Amino acid sequence: MSDLQTSLRPKRKTGWVDYLVQFRWIAVIFVVLPISCTIYFLIYLGDLRSELKSYKKRQQEHDENVKKVIKRLKERDPKKDGLVCTARKPWIAVGMRNVDYKRARHFEVDLSAFRNILEIDKEGMVARVEPLVNMGQITRATVPMNLALAVVAELDDLTVGGLINGYGIEGSSHIYGLFSDTVVAYEIVLANGQLVRATREENSDLYYAIPWSQGTLGFLVAAEIKLIPIKEYMKLTYTPVKGNLKDIAQAYMDSFAPRDLDQDNPEKVPDFVEGMVYSPTEAVCMTGRYASKEEAKKKGNVINNCGWWFKPWFYQHAQTALKRGEFVEYIPTREYYHRHTRSLYWEGKLILPFGDQFWFRFLFGWMMPPKVSLLKATQGEAIRNYYHENHVIQDMLVPLVKVGDALEWVHHEMEVYPIWLCPHRLYKLPVKTMVYPEPGFELQRNQGDTPYAQMYTDVGVYYVPGPILRGEVFNGAEAVRHMENWLIENHGFQPQYAVSELSEKNFWRMFDASLYEKCRRKYGAIGTFMSVYYKSKKGRKTEKEVQDAEREFAEIETPYAETD
Repeated sequence: MSDLQTSLRPKRKTGWVDYLVQFRWIAVIFVVLPISCTIYFLIYLGDLRSELKSYKKRQQEHDENVKKVIKRLKERDPKKDGLVCTARKPWIAVGMRNVDYKRARHFEVDLSAFRNILEIDKEGMVARVEPLVNMGQITRATVPMNLALAVVAELDDLTVGGLINGYGIEGSSHIYGLFSDTVVAYEIVLANGQLVRATREENSDLYYAIPWSQGTLGFLVAAEIKLIPIKEYMKLTYTPVKGNLKDIAQAYMDSFAPRDLDQDNPEKVPDFVEGMVYSPTEAVCMTGRYASKEEAKKKGNVINNCGWWFKPWFYQHAQTALKRGEFVEYIPTREYYHRHTRSLYWEGKLILPFGDQFWFRFLFGWMMPPKVSLLKATQGEAIRNYYHENHVIQDMLVPLVKVGDALEWVHHEMEVYPIWLCPHRLYKLPVKTMVYPEPGFELQRNQGDTPYAQMYTDVGVYYVPGPILRGEVFNGAEAVRHMENWLIENHGFQPQYAVSELSEKNFWRMFDASLYEKCRRKYGAIGTFMSVYYKSKKGRKTEKEVQDAEREFAEIETPYAETD
């Protein structure tokens, strides 16, 4: 795709929902932000209370809570009760996907107590945590020890359970893979109430099937996750890139993937990588390396405490490299991890159009960000449907060598800027999981690949499409369907936190069903937990759909399983 000219579209008619969205900032400032701030503070106090408890006490509480989950599961009558899901309200999830399956008949199990860090094992370099522990909580505990999870997702509110059962990535994923690749062990309560441990050696099929399963194989109650040693600062280099989208893609690849394929050489590969494409001709690539406090504070070095509430939003600060040229600065490591939290990447600009102004940052920046769950709870059905049609929040996971094609496709079909780029390894595993590298990738070895992993990249598309900004007609559902078809054709994947238009057949064309369905049968999930497609499916679920789904998955051997 070389022609970047976008087609002319007719003008769209504005309606009353447009005005509700335009002035939604009023409700955000006077309702959502104050409540969000209060909730953040109460959660922080709860985290402090948890930290005051000994690991032994936390483990005792964990064991008691696991017993409650088991007891609750055994109370279920399969003939009378619906499929099992958590008792969390539909609007609380951080993802944009409608949690409409909870509007149908279902049997709730409360997991709200599972929010403790159970142990930080400095010798074994493993953190044992419960599923509702979030990224802000765990970095607050580990960074002062000069330790961190190998992959720390950027937004504070993202939980361990969501990142495992769904999808998680960060600027270190080009070394360690996705968040789920860093998990050493899972503790799962199965449909029959049995508590099992899954590792690469023990219940290994379940271990490999859990990621991307959306909690449809059992309840995750604890996970052991790899820790790595870190330093106090991140030395970050901002490199401007100008040219066409293929030039930008190549510069991004060169920033972390040596052309001589020496991908495991730490001298050639940075600790962190991130790219932001601001227009079809401009981007900034950022590479980071851990640095000691002594190095950061040497004379002449610039320290940027970007975590302060009044500081410019990170994506706008990075954009200054387009005028300043390449520059280097040192950011405190924990502040770097959560650099996109306050502005929610660049979505904050839509929520509060003046939120990036100095006066607002100085006076009210300490209240940011609004909780995504509250934004969803206060938007109503009309605004929610409006966003689905006129706004894009999608991630496209594509082989690294196709990132240029993906950028051109997004420009042609959606015209969304900025675009976030973040690479990750997709490992060749002993079994074929729901997401898997291209067959035979290790034989041709493209830039970024190793014999054991193919390099992919996340193309993050979050903002209002260009046609909408120009007042033109844009069909959001159709654009997402085109995106999903493009991903299927190019061996890409769509994380299911987002709104999906996939049919069941296309869902299993994109993802592989074989191991997942095998584990559904082996571990008794069918008839208790809904299928991953059913849980991800867009739209309200009726009780009849619940019953049909139970019968269908009890009868079908392996739906739409892909064969090599």
